[in-house]
Amino acid sequence: MANILIVDDEQSFRQLLSLVFGNEGHNIRTAMNGRQALDLLAEEPSDVIISDVKMPDMDGIELLRAVRETQPEIGVVLMTAFASVDTAREAFKLGADDFITKPFDVEELKLIISKTLEKQALIDENRAFKRAQRDRGSVTNIVGSSPKMDAIFQMIETVAEVQSTVLITGESGTGKELVARAIHDLSPRAERPFISINCGAFTETLLESELFGYMKGSFTGATANRKGLFEAAHNGTIFLDEIGEMSPAMQVKLLRVLQERRVRPVGAHDEIAIDTRVIAATNRDLKAMSEEGTFREDLFYRISVIPINLPPLRERKSDIPELVEHFIKKFCDQTGRSVTIAPKSMDLLEQYAWHGNVRELEHTIERAVALERGEEIRPERLPDHITNYNPERIKSEFDLPDDGIDLATHLDNLERTYVMEALRKTSGNQTKAAELLKMPVRSLRHLLDKHDIRSISAQMRGSEQ
Repeated sequence: MANILIVDDEQSFRQLLSLVFGNEGHNIRTAMNGRQALDLLAEEPSDVIISDVKMPDMDGIELLRAVRETQPEIGVVLMTAFASVDTAREAFKLGADDFITKPFDVEELKLIISKTLEKQALIDENRAFKRAQRDRGSVTNIVGSSPKMDAIFQMIETVAEVQSTVLITGESGTGKELVARAIHDLSPRAERPFISINCGAFTETLLESELFGYMKGSFTGATANRKGLFEAAHNGTIFLDEIGEMSPAMQVKLLRVLQERRVRPVGAHDEIAIDTRVIAATNRDLKAMSEEGTFREDLFYRISVIPINLPPLRERKSDIPELVEHFIKKFCDQTGRSVTIAPKSMDLLEQYAWHGNVRELEHTIERAVALERGEEIRPERLPDHITNYNPERIKSEFDLPDDGIDLATHLDNLERTYVMEALRKTSGNQTKAAELLKMPVRSLRHLLDKHDIRSISAQMRGSEQ
């Protein structure tokens, strides 16, 4: 039994087909033109549309074009008493499932509809299979079984079914884009585009043209019209990474898009309606920024309808062994190698603070797998800052242990720790980190070389794990 929508301006023909397919056990609805058909589809989708081509107000070709833009999964069979090669070619070009000329044998039409429904069933089955595969892949890419990660998994499944805007917060390297992708892949929008953009990677002018598009001639170099990412993600999801880096002027424009659900390309007079879900992410404290006046308070509340905060790796250390095994398998599969992790190496990885979070751990394992020639990843294959890491900290400058300390080593470790913390707070931005440490950038770079952590600074600046 299927839901069939019959569209024809002749009442007698609608009645005939309603009787034919109603007797087959299908649910039937009818419309007298394309516009009325679209109104019915907005209320409830159909499995198949049987439509005449020649109709007043909106003809069958226009209806087909509109359906393919909004509900491409619906089967469409067109009928006409004025058949021509050009009409048939246009119908198939727009995605019609079949085309039949009036007058026709009812049994022939029944066979066409039967084949169309069979094709729809195969498409649905294939889509369901791909969806299941993608769902498993999206969630399994986020590794962890600690209580904090269990809560994140539950939140992903909950928010995936709604359309509200989501704000994902957390330090660099915690996996914010992976969470955004999982939300999209588990949502009803999964078959539509997921588009990601790092807002901090563009100037204000470039970000506007990237997000909203532009018209030919609107600025030097605009040699053709270009669709913006909001429009490209229509019916899908756009992921605005590092939204805290967006300029005040762009914040105003984004707020208007979120309120109106319309975008205006640069240089255009008309606006374009969009249906795009927004997921934003940041490693900055937007609430504090809004209180300081550097981030619009109304935009903050608009994007943080559903907040998700990802814990840093040091707050879910019980997940480290699982993550280590996951990354070893990943890089062994890529290289055809077979190695495990030595117990002492695992101990070192578990005690380390991981200021670069999961991304830093992944790069560490990639390096270790590449360097290890034996069957186990030994401690000497790990970076010095991990093997030499000392988690003990003196509580105050007067708290001297009875057995004394190696002052030079302690101060060296303390210096490295403060440099790492400054880099973490600034997402690897060396200029801002130097400001926090009240030193010239050149002096900071000397310390990066001294402690062999330039690569970690680069990782913190990289895209989300």
